[in-house]
Amino acid sequence: MKQFFLLVSILMFIVLSSCRDDFESEPSFGELEFSQDTLYLDTVFTNIGSSTYSFKVYNRSSQDIIIPTIQLNEGGNSNFRLNVDGVAGKTINNINILSRDSIFVFVEVTADIQELSQNQLSFLYTDQVNFDSGANQQKVELVTLIQDANFLFPERFQDGSTETLSLGLDAEGEEIQIDGFILDQEHLTFTNEKPYVIYGFAGVPSGETLTIEPGARVHFHENSGIIVSNGASLKAKGSLSSTDLLENEIIFEGDRLEPEFSNVPGQWAAIWLTEGSTGHEFDYVTIKNSTVGILMDSNDGSSEPTLKIKNTQIYNSANVGLLARTGFVDAENLVINNSGQSSLNLSLGGRYNFRHSTFTNYWRNSFRQFPAVLIENNLEAGETLFVSDLDVNFSNCIIYGNESIELLFNKSDQAEFNYKFQNTLLRFNDINNQYTDNELYDFENPDLFENLITNEAPQFQNTEENQMIIGEESAANGVGNQDTANIVPFDILGKDRTQNPDLGAYQSIQFED
Repeated sequence: MKQFFLLVSILMFIVLSSCRDDFESEPSFGELEFSQDTLYLDTVFTNIGSSTYSFKVYNRSSQDIIIPTIQLNEGGNSNFRLNVDGVAGKTINNINILSRDSIFVFVEVTADIQELSQNQLSFLYTDQVNFDSGANQQKVELVTLIQDANFLFPERFQDGSTETLSLGLDAEGEEIQIDGFILDQEHLTFTNEKPYVIYGFAGVPSGETLTIEPGARVHFHENSGIIVSNGASLKAKGSLSSTDLLENEIIFEGDRLEPEFSNVPGQWAAIWLTEGSTGHEFDYVTIKNSTVGILMDSNDGSSEPTLKIKNTQIYNSANVGLLARTGFVDAENLVINNSGQSSLNLSLGGRYNFRHSTFTNYWRNSFRQFPAVLIENNLEAGETLFVSDLDVNFSNCIIYGNESIELLFNKSDQAEFNYKFQNTLLRFNDINNQYTDNELYDFENPDLFENLITNEAPQFQNTEENQMIIGEESAANGVGNQDTANIVPFDILGKDRTQNPDLGAYQSIQFED
């Protein structure tokens, strides 16, 4: 019995000890420490909310403390927002921090540049988070850049619905609609004065041309893009830049400007060149982080290429960089890398010429079952097989990637399947001899493959960063066809290649150690 009472006494002592008020805190005496004294929120567009940023507040003392107030210096007028230890607001009271512990402070911002400045295209907006007041006050500075933009979006009607574009009828005769709007006359020229931000699909009306000037920046919200209708054209013609800022190049990308989004695939939909659209030109353009970079449906039926594309880079496409169905494309100095499926998919035939182009795929975001280049003259849709004649030529190109086989053909005997690869570096390592007896891959046939180099290192500068320039030790160095080089005398950076031409879009350089 004595042992029983002794055990009960010990347990009661433990319980009573544990029930003491651990949250009897002393006021803060201005001795907080912070993970950073200035929090930089990256550039955001006017009236678009930022990502959430954070910093930590440390109590290094052996005593629990209470912070009487945590508030934005501008109070209720601030465009920043706080969340401290799960409590949201612009002024937050009585926050406890246990001894030798810490808390997070989360910060967001949404601001209207017109309220901040009437004349500037960008505005450096600042505030500060104040901890306590008077002699005990400490602070963390907040800094962000608010960027003005031209916002283009579907009209919202009184019943709550939004403007849509019709894509025709589906197999059941139902109208196919997508969120979008038709560009009016005043928006058929995109300048470089300030960026454009597009919500939904911006439609180029029949008979009109969307002209995008050098240096323009076009940003797309999620599931947005450009759709060029029957009889319409898109001309995005930039020019060579002199700095890494690509000041003269046209850039298409998503509308999230934070660095962590700079290489995230699938942030927007596509540039869609629909059947019957015509006269498209891309020059000195970068297309990045889309689902499909350029989707080309058919051709205009003329003797001229429907799409002329040169000095253009397409990166980080969630599905395909350039997807063309019965297209008519003439390309030079074209670079496509990092695609969830294929970087280049020539689907359902068409006519194509690729000179001094680099088609690679070093996708690492998920499993990839398609090669860098997939060439087909047929397309299955349900139980129906569509076929169309194919005629494609590659000269002075590179086709490579992180898979053993980066070129595949899908041929139907019901249509023509004509191709020629001349002076091309190709990764095709048929480990299991799967294609040994397949005449489509007879690399010794000069009618199909001339001066082909297989499975030798292209020595790219940095595939993860889409830096596809080659080094001086590259297998692509100095082995280009001279006639093709004379047609495309300068590489994508403006470097002369008429003497000792290399393969791909870039002449080689000496890499720094």
